[in-house]
Amino acid sequence: MLKSKKIVDWLYDYSLYFIIGALLLVIIAIEPSFVRVSNFTTILTQSATKVIYACGIAGIIVLGGTDLALGREVGLAAVVAASLLQAVDYSQRVFSADQVPALPLIVPLLLVMVILGIICAAHGFIVAHWGVAPFVASLGVQLISYGLCLQYFNTVCNSNPLSGFTKTYSKFCQGTIRIGNISLSYLMFYAIAVVAVMWVIWNRTTLGKNMFAIGGNREAAKVCGVNVKRTIIIVYIIAGLLYAFGGVLEAGRTGSANSTMGADYAMDAIAACVVGGVSMKGGTGTLPGVVIGVIIFQIISYGLIYIGVSPDLQYVVKGLIIIVAVVLDNQKSLRKAA
Repeated sequence: MLKSKKIVDWLYDYSLYFIIGALLLVIIAIEPSFVRVSNFTTILTQSATKVIYACGIAGIIVLGGTDLALGREVGLAAVVAASLLQAVDYSQRVFSADQVPALPLIVPLLLVMVILGIICAAHGFIVAHWGVAPFVASLGVQLISYGLCLQYFNTVCNSNPLSGFTKTYSKFCQGTIRIGNISLSYLMFYAIAVVAVMWVIWNRTTLGKNMFAIGGNREAAKVCGVNVKRTIIIVYIIAGLLYAFGGVLEAGRTGSANSTMGADYAMDAIAACVVGGVSMKGGTGTLPGVVIGVIIFQIISYGLIYIGVSPDLQYVVKGLIIIVAVVLDNQKSLRKAA
């Protein structure tokens, strides 16, 4: 009986990976050329910015919450930063050289970090102090962020897609380091640095311990002297800083930005976290798991595009993966409680 229970628990823990692995084998069977080093480095490059967002939202999920505003906040950061980082000699520059001279990358980056830090601090305050359900609060903040992005894009940027960035900005986001025959994007190293910093915060600081305590049992955390409200707000602020950094990198990586950027990012990040073992119930998760979840999800997304699956059906596959991941997460929680 005990052995049977262990087998069932093992299946709940790893069945999603078997399903994704089977899907990946189907992709490889259809198009064997998918297994190439160049494809893998492309996947890692595309995953880099998503790892950064996911590290932010993962903390919120560990608290037992969620953040549907992620995508629109990333879009807001991308549009604001991109408008300030256009080359001075670009003919369709939003601001004239007299209005906004050539700026070092750090200035727009810090500006959008401050903007999203304030928005996410307010978001965390709404959840922590006013007791609004995280899902509902994130819907409201999502609309506010999107409205601000649209207002800025349509009035200041005259609804024109933003491009023509400075060479420094483009190189910062699109540069590569060649090791032998392999080109590694700078973005990978930024993502590694973010994961390393977040790992220290999660595993070596009081904030990280309190975050997991709140996600595991909020009332017990209060009894143990954890400042629940302050911890929640700080976790949201950190998420906002990472969204801002990721948004700036994403605009530079793609070479353009507009008001629609980031529309689906929240769902992808949440799905990657769940696939990587971050429980939607809160209190459980690891950063290596988050990174693995992002890469797995990106491999599937890239693979579906590679074999010519229509964008419509890609949404179906992603939706099924999310549902299966959440169902298995719920079942694991129920079995632990039993």
